[in-house]
Amino acid sequence: MAGPKDVSAREAEVLAALAGDRSNAQIARRLHISIRTVESHISSLLRKYGVADRHELAALADVAQSQPPGFTTPAGPGTTFVGREQDRAELTRALGSNRLVSLLGPGGVGKTRLALRVAADVADNYPYGGAVVDLAPVRPGFVVAAVAEALQATEQPPRTLADAVLERLKRGRTLLVLDNCEHLLDDVAGLVARILTEATETAVLVTSRERLGVAGERPVQLGPLTLGAEAEQLFRDRAALVAPEVADDSGLAQKVCAELDGVPLAIELAAARAGSLGPDGLLAALDDRMRLLSGGRGPNERHSSLAQVIGWSYDLLGDDERRLFRRLGVFVGGFDLAAVAGVMPGSTKSELSDLLGRLTDKSLLYRGQHAGTSRWRMLETVRVFALEELKDEYDEVAALHVAWADQLATELEQRLELGEEWQEEFDLLAPDLRVASAGVRGLARKLAHLTFARKRFLEAHDHYLAAAKHAANATELYDDLRDASDAMLVIADGTESYHLMLQVAERAAAEGNDELREDALAQAVMLLNRYEVDVPVPDDRGDSLLEPDADTTSVRIARAWMHRFDIPLAEEAVAAARRTGDSVTIMNALDAYGTAVGGAGRFRDARTAAEERLALAAALPGHDPRAVAEIVDAFHVASTTAVAIGDLVEAVRLARSTDDPAQGHPFITAPRRVRAFALAGLFDEAIEEAEVMWTGWRAAGCPQHAWMASGASCAALAHGLLGTGLAPVWQDRALEMARVEAAKDGPSLAANAAFVAARLALHDLENGRLTSTVARAIEQAFEPFPEPWWVPYARAAGAELAVVAGDADAPGYLDQAASENAWGEAVLLRARGRRPRDQKLLEQAAARFERLGARFEYERTVRLLSLG
Repeated sequence: MAGPKDVSAREAEVLAALAGDRSNAQIARRLHISIRTVESHISSLLRKYGVADRHELAALADVAQSQPPGFTTPAGPGTTFVGREQDRAELTRALGSNRLVSLLGPGGVGKTRLALRVAADVADNYPYGGAVVDLAPVRPGFVVAAVAEALQATEQPPRTLADAVLERLKRGRTLLVLDNCEHLLDDVAGLVARILTEATETAVLVTSRERLGVAGERPVQLGPLTLGAEAEQLFRDRAALVAPEVADDSGLAQKVCAELDGVPLAIELAAARAGSLGPDGLLAALDDRMRLLSGGRGPNERHSSLAQVIGWSYDLLGDDERRLFRRLGVFVGGFDLAAVAGVMPGSTKSELSDLLGRLTDKSLLYRGQHAGTSRWRMLETVRVFALEELKDEYDEVAALHVAWADQLATELEQRLELGEEWQEEFDLLAPDLRVASAGVRGLARKLAHLTFARKRFLEAHDHYLAAAKHAANATELYDDLRDASDAMLVIADGTESYHLMLQVAERAAAEGNDELREDALAQAVMLLNRYEVDVPVPDDRGDSLLEPDADTTSVRIARAWMHRFDIPLAEEAVAAARRTGDSVTIMNALDAYGTAVGGAGRFRDARTAAEERLALAAALPGHDPRAVAEIVDAFHVASTTAVAIGDLVEAVRLARSTDDPAQGHPFITAPRRVRAFALAGLFDEAIEEAEVMWTGWRAAGCPQHAWMASGASCAALAHGLLGTGLAPVWQDRALEMARVEAAKDGPSLAANAAFVAARLALHDLENGRLTSTVARAIEQAFEPFPEPWWVPYARAAGAELAVVAGDADAPGYLDQAASENAWGEAVLLRARGRRPRDQKLLEQAAARFERLGARFEYERTVRLLSLG
């Protein structure tokens, strides 16, 4: 984000702190300045940036933190822009008054050049930047991925990649240029329609041979260059690069441009031959080709004439040049020398390098560089012509392209396994890998694996499903769908995972593979009981899916999950898992065991199991779906159990950890960060994370993830103890997330909400605010709860509230509240030290809160001590 030059260092800090819509009070605390100083700096920033309110400033701060300045653009051909002054002005005016402008015209007429030029001209009108996205190498189904990559919008499932793109574009005035859309009209139209509806300050400039057909579209037709000054200037400009003496021949320029109807690409191709053919040779060759192939020169023939000119340029190539040119058409993206060698067996690299140079000199290729390596590309119009010329060679060359892609994917996987750099090259070549993998199971699996390792989990799932279509038997299908299933578990979609396992079981049964069927059904039963699954759960929890006498490790673990609180069954499952020696299987069984002992209130045993899972996770590969599904869950359970025993230092450490593969995800990790920060008294951070969680949940369509509700409830705790007045808002949001009308009806919310209600009621009493909800809050804190992890917090907070409120049953509540939770133990010490006042107990409580990292509770306890 380019900003005013006179912004002071302190103003820059205030602007950065505005990201996430922080309040003035939060910013003041963060920067250790007064609220009045914050207000002064914000007023100055509003004036300097010329925006209307603090929300626009906050959005600008978000962009500054997460987006590079200006536009993200593909590399151009590197030659000057010539002419088009009227077209340039018309397109600029159209963008000034329309949010969707389609620049239309035949191939080679210069749509891309003009779009890039105008995008640069109007960039200052779009303070939130944007991108120019070349869709020529993109195949159907990957338009959103290409746009997301250009905008650096990352997948955060269950929010879709399209949602991420929309969130980026909603920030403010943005320009998105979608180039070469004609082969993707339906995909582009669908995305653009959403952009126009949801990202109301984003403008879209499309280049295509056809209209999108989206409401509000403003078409601008681009024809050839005007014969005369513009066209001839282009010819002379390009000819001067290869033959300066020819560039001064105005008669030649006039004849060539007239013969070529002023089509820019055709003129550039002809100019590139000026040095080798000379004026007479150029006219003769061009005239022969036109006489042979060209019909009339009306507007409907211009595209045909362009193809003829490309053909003319092609016919002037030597045999070896033509052979290479044809074969390069299979590459949908750019290519380097190694890629070219893959489709030209029998040629040396020196020979290929020479041929590539010759094709580049003739403007049939453009050369650029990436990471110090030369890369070439074809304009899409030229590539289509090259593909058409392949004819009988196509099957052979396509097979070579697949073989090259497969070898490349294999090498990238090897580099991934060795921990070497691979990501940038994969991103560069992904379009070709996607095309080559169609119909090839092995390559589709490699592409899925690499995509998964790039944390594009939804796309990886799709590639695994594509591989599954070509599975030869149930065993191969299991490998594909199990990986697809685990890719979805990483993003908390247990429902899709469950259905995929049932699909495997059905295929295995049809083939008579009883062992595989049994394992797939065991996996399905585990999923049914371990994750939130949006299917009717049978009364037997899936027991009927398993054979009564089955005794495999998978079945043992499945039965442990069916009977969630049966500790002996869970212990047997762990023992069976350990005999396999497989870390992923052991982690699954340990999770079942931790759930069972946690249900019995044995939180320290659950914590021990969670710590073992984390240790096992540290040795697992972070790019294997089966491993990563367990790793993500291990971090989740490690945080849950740390909170359950009151180890807030560890809970905060886990919240800040970057080792979790799902780090930063608004659904997977934000709720546990909110919980840890709120309990530790890091209220500003808790509130920030809660906003991330809420915004992400809403943006994804409010999916059913009831376990997120306790995060919203803890945000209410932070707001309540800070005194922002927003605690009721977040309590209502918690109910909305849990999809219940009352907290007691939400299994994942009830105990946490009772704790928050009791703690806030205590806070009100301590600050002299009498409340009629005290008795109800105490009662709720001691009700039975289906979820065990927050029970110690509810009981301890309720007991202390009873003491402060003078409840006659307070001693009994104190006895009932004992648990394996260090935070609860500290609260009970403080409660017992209140009445009658016992300074020693209060000092012990303060020391414990300090060790736990519970800042707010420590400060409140110290305050009690100071009151004497």
